[in-house]
Amino acid sequence: MDAIEFVTIDESTWDARQYELLDFGQGRKLERFGRMIVDRPCPAAECRFSQPDIWKRTQLRFDNRQWHELTKQTSSTESNWTVDYRKLVLRLKPTPFGHVGLFPEQAENWSWLSRLIANWNKSTRPKALNLFAYTGGATLALADAGAEVVHCDASEPAVRWARSNASLSRLENTSIRWIVDDARDFVRRELKRNRQYDLIVMDPPTFGHGSRGMRWEIQNDLPQLLAQCVQLLADSPAYLLITGHSEYPTPDDIRSNLVGCLEGVCAVQRSQLYDLAGRCLDCGYAVRVVKRDS
Repeated sequence: MDAIEFVTIDESTWDARQYELLDFGQGRKLERFGRMIVDRPCPAAECRFSQPDIWKRTQLRFDNRQWHELTKQTSSTESNWTVDYRKLVLRLKPTPFGHVGLFPEQAENWSWLSRLIANWNKSTRPKALNLFAYTGGATLALADAGAEVVHCDASEPAVRWARSNASLSRLENTSIRWIVDDARDFVRRELKRNRQYDLIVMDPPTFGHGSRGMRWEIQNDLPQLLAQCVQLLADSPAYLLITGHSEYPTPDDIRSNLVGCLEGVCAVQRSQLYDLAGRCLDCGYAVRVVKRDS
């Protein structure tokens, strides 16, 4: 499999009114999501703060496995805490794991998915599968661009959240099939049904549990899932997008897993965000694979 590098496209940049990485350092990052300034742990932020005074503006902090509201002017639990990305409207709220329902570094991948569907040159409408789909950013980007999408996540609350985002984005009447299931079980059943997809997207967690309590460990379980997803891909061109935040497996590990079962081109890039001082924060990786005829 040939390896290439991404070309970063500026159109994925966030509107500063919707999202900004303000500062990071000492194991934490300070972000503004719409009207809310949020301070959270970030293992990749090993440097010093760039602008120490800006941290005094924090409104919501996650520390010691708990959220702390530092101002009563606005509540993070209000249902109208949202951010916009182009046409998409995404509802945010604090979760027990320190997340707020949005990984802003994924915007570059949403942009790529949108361009891919907009420039689709097959005669049939593209069919996409989003695994570990969480609150649906990629699902909505695909649906808005015109794809038929299957959204699969093992968490029923996450799927409800994604459906709420679809409604807020006025995409509730587009072709999205909502599935609450373990990604491995769903892929196995789709193979038995002889289903095929033009595009498969996944953002697997490092550890997790399926819809029936099945344990997920990315290093042990991802290789087999990737091999099965390759079998689900339609005739070329077809596409895989794998994103991750863990140290292992590395993008090279993922590429090695695909060698031998897929002919194609693999593009790899670190996912990054930049703070107000122009410093780069590493946020994981993205691997894009284009299937081609052997």
